[in-house]
Amino acid sequence: MDRTKILVVDDESRMRKLVKDFLQKNNYDVVEAGDGSEALDIFFEQNDIALIILDVMMPKMDGWQVCREVRNYSKVPIIMLTAKGDEKDELQGFDLGVDEYISKPFSPKILVARVEAILRRSGKTASGDVMEAGGIHLDKAAHMVTIDGENVDLSYKEFELLTYFMENRGIALSREKILNNVWNYDYFGDARTIDTHVKKLRSKLGPKGDMIKTIWGMGYKFEVE
Repeated sequence: MDRTKILVVDDESRMRKLVKDFLQKNNYDVVEAGDGSEALDIFFEQNDIALIILDVMMPKMDGWQVCREVRNYSKVPIIMLTAKGDEKDELQGFDLGVDEYISKPFSPKILVARVEAILRRSGKTASGDVMEAGGIHLDKAAHMVTIDGENVDLSYKEFELLTYFMENRGIALSREKILNNVWNYDYFGDARTIDTHVKKLRSKLGPKGDMIKTIWGMGYKFEVE
């Protein structure tokens, strides 16, 4: 079976080597780029890259520009490496479709755990499941959602959120539980970030969005009427 391929982009060769060594020990195939321009060349030449680990501060083209370019063509998961605690960076990144943030310095073991979690949830490492509820058809492997045969364009996190709701149909879910399962790590920001994602998800689902019920003071429940 082919190994999952990850693109590591950082202008510091020591950092690339550190990340590469840990990923290879965990049976991933790794390709490297030393700047944003090289990263885009590699990404568009090789159509089997399953995830990108991307540094923000780089010469020629920074991480934000790379992310914008990639998102014009692909929803491949992106993990951003940022300076510690830069909230403005994180907010900008979420707008651009970044899936995860890891602040430098970081534990390589934590990075590998995040990579595994994202790939597992995006269906890159396992055979996909297909779920259906109330006219919503969700295919994990294809990372596709259709409603009554019409494709629904969801961001990576919106797709993850809908998957979690459908997997827990009829169960009341607290914001904390949703954060821990969908974001898959201890999230230190405001749990109300869930509300923003739910609002966008409901809007994209149209009338089907009403199946995501608000439980005041607690969280949400996905319920087919």
